[in-house]
Amino acid sequence: MGRSLLSAALLAGFTATLPTAAAAQFPPPPPPPSAGGPPPVQDRWPQPASPGRPVQTEPQRPGQAQPDQPAQQAAPAPRPRPPAAPATTVACSGVFGKDSTHLKLAIKYDSRNIVFGEVDGPDGTRLNASIIYPNDPRRRLEVLWNNEGSRSDTQLIAINGRSQWTAPKGLKLGLPLAALEKANGRPFKLSGFDQQGYASVTGWEGGALSSLPGGCRVGIRLAADGKAPDEARGAVSGDRNLNSNDPALRAVKATVAEILIGY
Repeated sequence: MGRSLLSAALLAGFTATLPTAAAAQFPPPPPPPSAGGPPPVQDRWPQPASPGRPVQTEPQRPGQAQPDQPAQQAAPAPRPRPPAAPATTVACSGVFGKDSTHLKLAIKYDSRNIVFGEVDGPDGTRLNASIIYPNDPRRRLEVLWNNEGSRSDTQLIAINGRSQWTAPKGLKLGLPLAALEKANGRPFKLSGFDQQGYASVTGWEGGALSSLPGGCRVGIRLAADGKAPDEARGAVSGDRNLNSNDPALRAVKATVAEILIGY
């Protein structure tokens, strides 16, 4: 988790009511057993005739293969399909509900695909979290717990970096500002962009993203386009409050850079 992202997100007010955090590859299926087949085709052909003697043939019996045609071999047994990978969608229920645990995640995603380790926290700190798919940036997900000892009681779920996880309401990284406003159903408030080019949503203004089924809340960090003109970036940077429908924000082409789901 990018240090500056989680730090600013937590300081932006989203996790103001959250207590500080105290602290599984699917093996390939075994190959199917070899399908039993009929005897070799050549064993079903008649013996070749001796020189000067006519070939003796037997009457054709029902179901018997023609002498000049090999019998059809039995079709091989179909290969079993590998189990489908769990969907990479976060919901405010199930294994991502308030009452979840590290064990529940390990059962769902295979214990080989989850570790309990340190992630970047605010102001240079390190926090303990359950990390799903820790070695795959596109499937990585971080889950922090209120009860670190038992690794239970979900506190915060972070989607960041290059993760392709989807949050409630279809939120995902890279979503443009206009699409985020549409998902909320109305304009919302956000802070000015910092020196690293990030801004945090400070209020959903009663929109659809103000509360989610299951009792969780969502916090968003947005990043300005690195190619945006300095003048445009300067107009939305610093210690200020902005509205998502501000024309100046459209000029920096802001997109979702981090999603925090908390209880």
